[in-house]
Amino acid sequence: MDTILIIEDKESMLDMLRQTLEAEGYQVILARDGAEGIKKLADERIGMVLTDLKLPKKDGFEVLRAVKEDNPLLPVIVMTAFGTIETAVKAVKEGAYDFLTKPFDIDHLLVLIKRALDASRVAAENVLLRIEFADKLGLPKIIGKSAELQEITSKIQKVAPTNATVLIHGESGTGKELFARAIHYLSLRKDAPFVAINSAAIPRELLESELFGYERGAFTGADARKLGKLELADKGTVFLDEIGDMDLALQAKLLRVLQEQVIERVGGNKPIKIDVRVVAATNKNIEKAVAAKLFREDLFYRLNVFPITIPPLRERRDDIPALAMNFLNKYSAEVKKGPLTITDEAMDILLKSPWKGNVRELENVIERAVIYAEGGVIRSQDLGISEANILNALAEQVPTEGPLHEIAQAATRIVESRRIRQVLKQTNNNKSRAAEILQVSYKTLLTKIKDYQLEEKGE
Repeated sequence: MDTILIIEDKESMLDMLRQTLEAEGYQVILARDGAEGIKKLADERIGMVLTDLKLPKKDGFEVLRAVKEDNPLLPVIVMTAFGTIETAVKAVKEGAYDFLTKPFDIDHLLVLIKRALDASRVAAENVLLRIEFADKLGLPKIIGKSAELQEITSKIQKVAPTNATVLIHGESGTGKELFARAIHYLSLRKDAPFVAINSAAIPRELLESELFGYERGAFTGADARKLGKLELADKGTVFLDEIGDMDLALQAKLLRVLQEQVIERVGGNKPIKIDVRVVAATNKNIEKAVAAKLFREDLFYRLNVFPITIPPLRERRDDIPALAMNFLNKYSAEVKKGPLTITDEAMDILLKSPWKGNVRELENVIERAVIYAEGGVIRSQDLGISEANILNALAEQVPTEGPLHEIAQAATRIVESRRIRQVLKQTNNNKSRAAEILQVSYKTLLTKIKDYQLEEKGE
């Protein structure tokens, strides 16, 4: 039951709101001035605040600021009889969920309250996913603010409480296992085992016994019964990484697990009932493998009930600074170098690098840079990423097939980017002088600088 704090100095309005919200099943706490409301906020466990703007002692804006200082996730709806657009904009800018002008429609208020509480729960789950699971359960943090990452987080929150099979698509190094663990620890199976199996890392002849176990005498060296990972994960989650590398014979056995939740140990003939949720991952195009008869179509559809695609790091560059600082803090603590900072020039290189190895490559670069760092600062030379490396990687992105004009456009971008960067460095970022050297207009140069992401930090 959600608890709503109502702060209102008019008794008739206070009584009407209390009766309405209690009839809807909410627990209500009342305050008749801003100071009392702020005190109740500290003394009680509040789920949402509904406050008038004009109040004795402390006004609604002071209440709003106190709420956001105490708990930024706590939603606040502001009411006033003297509403203006400017006031509404100011309230929302300061963190209010919404703004109501008296008199208002009660049904509209109830809809707003439900939406505010739902939004608060989603926000809290985001924090839980990124922080609580990382800190309290010892999991790696899901870090980033990009729209792509937020969309993935939302999908994980929706699918986690179900038993749906999930197929995570993504290049190597994007952190597919991290997201699989998040699904497990947000599910009803969180207290049962999470078992990860890399299908590509285990020889094919051994993978079957790893998954299904074996009976004594099943093969030479099988001196005792061994339980497989699927059986050990009973009531929990099995993460099958690089599922695209599993051979067809084993795919058929896995299909039976998904269909019937039954296994048979190698060398055994007794069906064993299990209860596992499967989360699979792949860096391959499974649909192409299906078309090439390298992957079972029926298994693909069983696995692909709820697909999630993790974009490569180069497609969510907004996450690079936060990831870099997280790895910086992690490895500076490990090597006991104390707090480290990173120069703008070094961060600029990180933002422009192609990151073929994704988050894993970024982590390796930061770990190496921490070792090289001196004077509490990571500089561009500590990263081990030269401008030539960036340009060579960009050059590899030029298509070798397709219309000639598309190939020419891609190559031109790389050459122009390199030349503009050289001249800006030569002129100490004097754009007027650089435009003269390059024999283009100042406006054209500014457009290309923006297009090629060559802006200096802080401009």
